[in-house]
Amino acid sequence: MTLSDELIASLVRPDSVHKRVYTDPHIFELEMERIYGQAWIYVGHESQVKQTGDYHTTRIGNQDVIMVRASDGNIHVVYNRCPHKGAKVVPDGDGTAGKFFRCPYHAWTFKLDGTHLSAPLRNGLHNTCFDPKHPDFSMRKVARVAHYRGFVFASQSHDGPDLATFLNGVASSIDNLCDRSPVGEVEVAGGVFRVQQRSNWKVFYENLHDTMHAPVTHESSASSARAQADQIGSMPFELLILEGNGEPYEFWEKLELRAYENGHGYMEGIFDPSAATRDPVAAEHFASLSQVHGETRAREIMGMNRHNTVIYGSGSPHTVFQQFRVIRPLSVDRTLVEIQLFRLKGAPESVFERALVYANAINSPSSNVMPDDVEVYARCQQGNQTNGGDWISMHRYAGTDREVENGMVSTNGTSELPMRNQFAAWKRFMVGQAGSGKGIE
Repeated sequence: MTLSDELIASLVRPDSVHKRVYTDPHIFELEMERIYGQAWIYVGHESQVKQTGDYHTTRIGNQDVIMVRASDGNIHVVYNRCPHKGAKVVPDGDGTAGKFFRCPYHAWTFKLDGTHLSAPLRNGLHNTCFDPKHPDFSMRKVARVAHYRGFVFASQSHDGPDLATFLNGVASSIDNLCDRSPVGEVEVAGGVFRVQQRSNWKVFYENLHDTMHAPVTHESSASSARAQADQIGSMPFELLILEGNGEPYEFWEKLELRAYENGHGYMEGIFDPSAATRDPVAAEHFASLSQVHGETRAREIMGMNRHNTVIYGSGSPHTVFQQFRVIRPLSVDRTLVEIQLFRLKGAPESVFERALVYANAINSPSSNVMPDDVEVYARCQQGNQTNGGDWISMHRYAGTDREVENGMVSTNGTSELPMRNQFAAWKRFMVGQAGSGKGIE
């Protein structure tokens, strides 16, 4: 099915979008080509491939890829495909290839950068067009790979902005996540949650900065947390992070929302940063940073209070509780979310333990929060399949967004600025104008 640029552009208005952007499988296939085939996408962290031969499998859009540490110490990203019969070279997950990749089907082998190494009984390939030096007989590399503070991104396009330009203002969220370590480094640690959602991938990005939903969708978990706190006479951390979603609208209206080009942005944090010297765990963390940087810099680091950051196409790093929710589209109505947890090198172990508590209480499939979101995402997908209407409203505070350096800022914390910004970027990617420097339309 051919979709013209004019038709695609018509699906996005300044204050609304057509439901086809969530439900049309042909549009989904174009997204895999025009967004995930062009943008910088997070593929993993360097700590996941510490030694030569270590690999981590993931996806860039609908493409299975391998992030691997080669013998020269560099990290490469190659497509998970043997050029002989097309078999996946390694299974999904993390592992060690050793000194080279070996296809499990016919034992073709490849260097860790994907270059052809050998094939059994090569004499049977004489007098043919087989040339081991030809790229057709090697595992194909992803066009570009770049790192930012240990976070590895890849782009399937040889063209386009470099990684730092693409990230724009949200690079500061990655900086802050790393700076929370006294030595400025983090590593993936603990378990990884994986949740498959029955909804389009774009719904998750919108919800990350949707402050209007929190007291409604999460009403039961917030009220239950308050009731239990009243019963025991205190509000421990495990209940506090559940109760935080139940703040009144006046609270959410005061939060700041930032939007940057390419669909990125962040939402101001919902927990009080002044607790850095009051809460025992935070105080211990503050002391470890102060010992290295001094109290002034330590306060700056811990005072950067961001709840969710959106790196459009990749997912959402959370600086305060050191995690990265990696968002992978599977089909027009299926999305895989992988929650990676990070340890701050050199920080007290209690900081990591608290992050584990947060991940289990908020992000796990068995938590009281994640299932609420997964349910309403599915309902959005189901409702948009009906004949009940064609357009999705994104009208809240439209036309009031203020332009600031490198982006836009909301005038009200319940603004739908982030959604409008994401679809402005979506439209530019889909009609070939990504990286044009145009702002929200």
